[in-house]
Amino acid sequence: MAYTIGFQTRNQKAVLATEAATANQAVAIIAALRQSSDEIKFIRSPQEGEMGIEMLLLLAKEEAEEMPQRA
Repeated sequence: MAYTIGFQTRNQKAVLATEAATANQAVAIIAALRQSSDEIKFIRSPQEGEMGIEMLLLLAKEEAEEMPQRA
């Protein structure tokens, strides 16, 4: 499932967006954005619509459980 993350940097008024292919990738992007003091404006996916970080974390956990275990 694809995710779009909207964010705003401290120095800009425009909201920028980036894409992630998986919930786990989206979580990693959000963590990096938070470290650089960027403000998360939205998280959305075509299937789930707009969501918060808590919902994204839940989806990432479910996604990890569905992935086949590697030996």
